Amino acid sequence: MSLLPWTIYLTFAGALLAWLAGRRSPGAARAVALATALAGWGVALAAAAGFTPAAALVDLANCPWIPQLGIRYHLAADGISMTLVVLTGLAATAGVLFSWNIDERAGEFFALYLALIGGVYGVFLSADAFLFFVFYEIAIVPKYFLIAKWGSTNREYGAMKLVLYSFAGSALVLAGLLWAYAGGTGGGAGGFGAGAGGGGGAGFGLSQLAVAAAGAPYGHQVGMFALVFTGFAVLAGLFPFHTWAPTGHVAAPTGASMLLAGVVMKLGAYGCLRVGIGLFPAGLEFFQPVLVALALAGIIYAGLVALVQEDLKFVIGYSSVSHMGFVMLGLAIASPRAAGGAVLQMFSHGVIAGLLFAVVGRMVYERTHTRQLAALRALPLFRLLPFAAVVFVLAGLASMGMPGFSGFPAELAILVGAWRYSPLVALAAAAGVLVAAAFTLRAVQLSFFGATGGGGGAAADGAGGGDGTGGNGAGSGGCRAGGSDAGAAAHPFPPITWPEKAGALLLLAATLFVGLRPGFLFHWINTALESPLFQAALKGGAL
Repeated sequence: MSLLPWTIYLTFAGALLAWLAGRRSPGAARAVALATALAGWGVALAAAAGFTPAAALVDLANCPWIPQLGIRYHLAADGISMTLVVLTGLAATAGVLFSWNIDERAGEFFALYLALIGGVYGVFLSADAFLFFVFYEIAIVPKYFLIAKWGSTNREYGAMKLVLYSFAGSALVLAGLLWAYAGGTGGGAGGFGAGAGGGGGAGFGLSQLAVAAAGAPYGHQVGMFALVFTGFAVLAGLFPFHTWAPTGHVAAPTGASMLLAGVVMKLGAYGCLRVGIGLFPAGLEFFQPVLVALALAGIIYAGLVALVQEDLKFVIGYSSVSHMGFVMLGLAIASPRAAGGAVLQMFSHGVIAGLLFAVVGRMVYERTHTRQLAALRALPLFRLLPFAAVVFVLAGLASMGMPGFSGFPAELAILVGAWRYSPLVALAAAAGVLVAAAFTLRAVQLSFFGATGGGGGAAADGAGGGDGTGGNGAGSGGCRAGGSDAGAAAHPFPPITWPEKAGALLLLAATLFVGLRPGFLFHWINTALESPLFQAALKGGAL
């Protein structure tokens, strides 16, 4: 456990080294980035190997930072933190492997990439709300530059929209935290935080703020929860605040798309759980029916939109929003089973969505220069790119919740918790699973198995060019292979590279391992949910 802070320190140091190495050569920057990502993941796995789950946060580092305001550099971890830290290391490593083709200003790309990862590690390990907020902001800033500089379709628009939504959510979070710290306004005589450690507030420790908020008038608790939960829910992609997500996913380069879906959206969901629900259980109880309805709307609406998309990356982007709806549903229901399923779904979605974006963005788009299903269906991609086809099919099965993959136990736990909350809610969520199967099978069929024996070459020529406008260099006429085997032989695509294969196999191994042994992570997660910080919400919120 004491090793975990080094995930932060090594990653930020690696960001500096990658920037310096990039001034020498792109290859040096890539090597430093891969070594850093592997080191961070290795530290996380080493800590996990010796981890004993406990129903409380275990201190890793705790020292004064801004003592005048009660702000401390306080790092701590429990089973939920450990699960997401391991996910971050895995996503970071796979993302570097799928960014192996970055040559333009590679040092700057990987420096920003690793800075984002360092911020994510910091969020998952912070036990001080102000420190949590600082790391949260650090993780947001690099996203803009990664998308605006190295992205593709509408990259400037996508980057700006993502960052504006993120900073708007951050402002709500900060307002809620300051309200809790300062003791509120109006009805609390002397400030309700004074009884929890005093000095104009309780300090910014999560446990201190929880005690301070518990002493607040009911209306204040509801208001604080509304600000904090909504602010985090924006980044988690909760309907109707989700619109930044598909645009950002499509605009981002492959590695950044993987991080955005794999870990950045989890920051929002983790903040909803750790800060919003953990600190303000009365607010959860008040807003629970609304949050359940919004989560269901996100599952079904985003799934239906994915079903009619003609851009393959938009299909995956809306799929990501739909699956994050299951996370938000589990958190909103707030029973131990549903909340545990929501955390496992964070891990599962991080792996599966990252794999889908890797196949679409790197294996397919970088070779065919199109993501349009009308163009891809004219190509026999199952023959031209058999490895990509196999990986996409397996990732699609995992995304649909097929038994044996990590999505199955996660969604099953959420659905069981939903049934105990309300059978109608469970049935509505199950309808979302059916929609997910429909848009996933459609995407698999049209993108990889659309061409049958012959013909189709003209359609490919007509639809294949110029899908993207940005840094990935989409060119007209990029998809000139016809539907026949002769056309495929005449215009072969570059083979799948070893970094791509290694990254795909890592992610597939992770979803299979958790799918076959979900109890491994459930033990960590469920023990953490027994902590006093969560019990008030899980008992009060579940009703």
